[in-house]
Amino acid sequence: MALPAAFLSEDQFTCSICLDVFNNPVSTPCGHSFCQACICSYWDGGGSDKFYQCPLCKESFRKRPQLQINRTLKEITEQFKQMANTEVPMDGRGGKSGEDPNSPPHHHDHPALSSLQRPGEMLETIFAEMMTCFQVPTPGFSASCPKEPQPQSPNSEHLDPPPPYSSLRRYTLSGHSDSSPNLPLCPIHLRGLEFFCRTDNTCICCICVETGEHRGHHVNPVKREWHIKKSQLGVTELELNKLIYVRERKVVEIHNSLRAIQAAAERETDGTVCEFSKLISNLERCQADVLEVVEKTQRVAEHRAQDLLRELEEEIAELKKRSSSLSQLNLSEDYISCLRRFPALSTPPQVKNWSGVSVRSELTSRVILSTVKQMMARFGDEMQKLPKACQQSLLNQSVPRHNPKIRRVQEYADDITLDTVTAHQRLIISADGKQVHCGERNQSVPNNPERFDRVVCVLAHQGFNSGRHYWEVEVGGKTDWDLGVASRSVNRKGKITVSPAHGYWFLSLRDQAEYAFRTEPSTNLAVSLRPSRIGVYVDYDKGLVSFYNVEARLLIYTFADKFSDTIHAFFSPCTNKSGRNEAPLIICPVAKTD
Repeated sequence: MALPAAFLSEDQFTCSICLDVFNNPVSTPCGHSFCQACICSYWDGGGSDKFYQCPLCKESFRKRPQLQINRTLKEITEQFKQMANTEVPMDGRGGKSGEDPNSPPHHHDHPALSSLQRPGEMLETIFAEMMTCFQVPTPGFSASCPKEPQPQSPNSEHLDPPPPYSSLRRYTLSGHSDSSPNLPLCPIHLRGLEFFCRTDNTCICCICVETGEHRGHHVNPVKREWHIKKSQLGVTELELNKLIYVRERKVVEIHNSLRAIQAAAERETDGTVCEFSKLISNLERCQADVLEVVEKTQRVAEHRAQDLLRELEEEIAELKKRSSSLSQLNLSEDYISCLRRFPALSTPPQVKNWSGVSVRSELTSRVILSTVKQMMARFGDEMQKLPKACQQSLLNQSVPRHNPKIRRVQEYADDITLDTVTAHQRLIISADGKQVHCGERNQSVPNNPERFDRVVCVLAHQGFNSGRHYWEVEVGGKTDWDLGVASRSVNRKGKITVSPAHGYWFLSLRDQAEYAFRTEPSTNLAVSLRPSRIGVYVDYDKGLVSFYNVEARLLIYTFADKFSDTIHAFFSPCTNKSGRNEAPLIICPVAKTD
């Protein structure tokens, strides 16, 4: 039995992600079908923290499901496309153009179509297979009983359905669907709000589209617009789940750090007690003093951890509250309410970046226990000084001594500016020539001989062939950078070997903690206090290049060589690393320290 044309609707063959007719349809384990490219793109966009969910029912899968092309549904979809391509042009009432709607159909106008292949009809066996295998929705129709005609209102003959008003308007083989009787009414025309105006972001009726102020606007059926917004809500909810997941992992990390600190404190305490147990009773007070130092350090670390945990829990609670609102909105069938609340709930929340937050303590380095053992072995007669010595050891590790030499080198400060002619194409330099950061793509600049074309670096305008020179660079928010000097005659094209032998003398930071001076091989440096401002000092005549931690007034490293060519200050902000290293290098005015 052939099915009536009104049964075949394009919505029944539409992918809920791209909102187009299926292309290579595949089914998920939960039974929903999507285009193969659409569901793969949806899952591939999850980033490093993978979540595999069905976009419709939100069922989660531990592993990415293996998808196979639904060949039967593919064949049905292809037949549907062919039928749509051979469809007879319809007028606004579902009849042929120029035909009386009350006249009988003329099948002889299309002799090439058999009785089983006319537009809007499908083999009963194909329909049955589609119903059993793919659960195609068939509202108001049974395969055994044709749909009874609905009585029309007395005024229905004067209310024609609206014509297509924009490229966003879509139709089925039987014309546009009738509006739902449950839709709210337009306050002006008292017609169902069956359309959504994208231009004005509001729900409208067909009369508004035809004669009102929305003529010529981008109009979509309200149910289709609701499906689009629901898809966007699903993506937003997935992103919120990722934010919650990252923060919950940070909570676990902080708890683990706290347990490690507690375990370290216990090790320090046990070791100290063991050493003090070997001493006579008059050392018990000294033991108590040392344990007090450990306890104070532990309390400081615990207080820091509790503050971070409280802040994380507040942020997680807020995100979960927002996620709950999105879930409720996603399950709502109230189209108008969804569209009204969607702009506020789809706005990304303002959250803190927790990637660089951690809880640390000097207890994990066993400084106290090591100091106790050394003092017991060497200075048994001075054990009464032990508590103060332990406390001083902790202070020496966290706050290094100042180096007064930095004040002298600051007297040779120069005004350094960046030379845009030498900058790599991805580097963006400020108008005053004092800041540089790496962009996402190459800029349209001439490839002159002075420009570096592979390494993201830049030289300064000023060149030196004698004397002493000094400048300071702000590096506080960066995870990677290179700073130093380079010879004017260095190779700037293609692969570059960086070492003093090839005209490069610079200090590098990688992954926030790995410092090295670029020799062959590199000289790794132990930097206990991370600098936020680097001072670079050059004595051309003596062949010295020195690097300082300006705030701590510490000398980081000095390299001695012989310069034979004019040298320029060298800067490399390195690549962005997905936004983790996007902060610029900033040449700062030199303010002499006290």
